[in-house]
Amino acid sequence: MKKANPSIKIESKGVVQYLYYKNTRLLSLLQYFPFVQLSLITIFLIVGYFGFSSARRAEQNQVWVGMSKETAHQLGTPISSMVAWYEHLKMEAEGDDYQLGILAEFRKDIARLELIADRFSKIGSKPKLESVNIYKTIQHTFIYMKRRAPKKVEFDFPDASESLQAQVNPPLFDWVLENLLKNALDATGGKGKISAEVFEDEKYVYIDVSDTGKGIPSGKLSTVFQPGYTTKKRGWGLGLSLTKRIVENYHSGRIFVKESQLNRGTTFRIQLPKSS
Repeated sequence: MKKANPSIKIESKGVVQYLYYKNTRLLSLLQYFPFVQLSLITIFLIVGYFGFSSARRAEQNQVWVGMSKETAHQLGTPISSMVAWYEHLKMEAEGDDYQLGILAEFRKDIARLELIADRFSKIGSKPKLESVNIYKTIQHTFIYMKRRAPKKVEFDFPDASESLQAQVNPPLFDWVLENLLKNALDATGGKGKISAEVFEDEKYVYIDVSDTGKGIPSGKLSTVFQPGYTTKKRGWGLGLSLTKRIVENYHSGRIFVKESQLNRGTTFRIQLPKSS
């Protein structure tokens, strides 16, 4: 009691007495009640926030999956029709090398549409991963994009003769690289350089895709992967968001902006688990 509160001196008829006192246990506990109450409210708000965020993400996932499945379904019918027309025209053009050459290019475009439909159909389901040579995958995608890029854009990609294995789903990972290269082409404005670099450590494979384009403002670096973000006059701003989902949700990897400088360029880094 001496430690808790100062004593009270009482004098009565020449007798001096000292009164010692302290709070009851209940009153002492009540001193902590506001802190306990505040803590409970804080916990409730945190749980509510994460619950709301989880519900919102689940709803977004359902929208993503629904749109992807419906897109794949809608593409399926005209693709099947185009395949049938291709086979019919091929029989009609038998012996005509010129027409057969045109039909061969037509079949490549059909195969491309089939690949796109296959990619959309994989969204929402767990894709099968396989060990692939990252160098060959990058070269394949770079060559495809180079043929469709302006002549003033220079491509520099690693030599496919090297070998480095990583666990990926080839159709989906090609889609990731294509999205990054399309963004790089838009950033360069039809003139500049696009390059890729591959390296590794004990656990991961790293792929850096760089361009010499207009760059990303520092205030936008945290929002480039959000749905709706785009610097183009036309576009829904879903490319990078879809890319992030494919890399992180389906490949257990990471993708982020390594560096970006206005009017100098941007580098995106992909991190993937190595093949065991």
